Amino acid sequence: MSITAGLSFKLEHLDEALTARNPGLWFEVHAENYMVDGGPRLRALMTLAACFPISLHGVGLSLASVEPPTPEHLALLRRLVDRIQPTAVSDHLAWQKWEGAHHSDFLPFPRTREALGITADNVARVQDALGRAIMVENPSLYVDLPGHELDEADFLSQLAARTGCGLLVDVNNIYVSAANLNFSAESRIDAIPASIVGEIHIAGHRPDPDPDSGLLIDSHDASVADPVWLLYRRLIERIGPRPTIVERDDDIPPFNELMMERDHAHRLLEQRMPANA
Repeated sequence: MSITAGLSFKLEHLDEALTARNPGLWFEVHAENYMVDGGPRLRALMTLAACFPISLHGVGLSLASVEPPTPEHLALLRRLVDRIQPTAVSDHLAWQKWEGAHHSDFLPFPRTREALGITADNVARVQDALGRAIMVENPSLYVDLPGHELDEADFLSQLAARTGCGLLVDVNNIYVSAANLNFSAESRIDAIPASIVGEIHIAGHRPDPDPDSGLLIDSHDASVADPVWLLYRRLIERIGPRPTIVERDDDIPPFNELMMERDHAHRLLEQRMPANA
């Protein structure tokens, strides 16, 4: 069976992960955590990669920044790609770098045609350095900036057309952004072109601790909410099954609890697979 649903890998779950035999299981890791010369983390990842498909999900390329990815960062990422031979490499539609400073948040930008050109150039640099196409993830949004010339679906479609990259659809990000910016999550899901979707993320969120903000936060520290599951089903019913990762990055529960969510996603995908898949 091809890969179906997987988990964001946590080192504390290595032993349990290695003994898992769930059909279609795979794992994803944040690339920057493993861009090292050696040590226990890299050894653990190499052990996992010998047993399961792995995808590398970057958090540091700053694809929408006017400052391109550095050759040093790309060289480290290429070395990890060559070691792991991942099923996919991805990063976010956001910027983080400015005048030598690297911010930890994924920052928004006006989706202008100029920004499209900058992002396309950065994606092309990454793909040239890695010798392979990457996927770009839609962000969580907390403020509606002025100056947009393209909606998100058009921006991502044109980015894919210019560079050959794919789209990683984060369904939770769409739900969170829709709640924060007051648009229809269903309409945004329906606008995503099926042909460029290579992977899907689902995750949990929480209300902002500040009771006056009214925002939802893409916290990755909770179970997948029921409305996100509904959006996920809506997406795969339209575009068909795609490899899916259940993300969890904080307040990590036991491995078997994460696998329950993963297995639910697997069953939803399995229902939409051809009989001979």
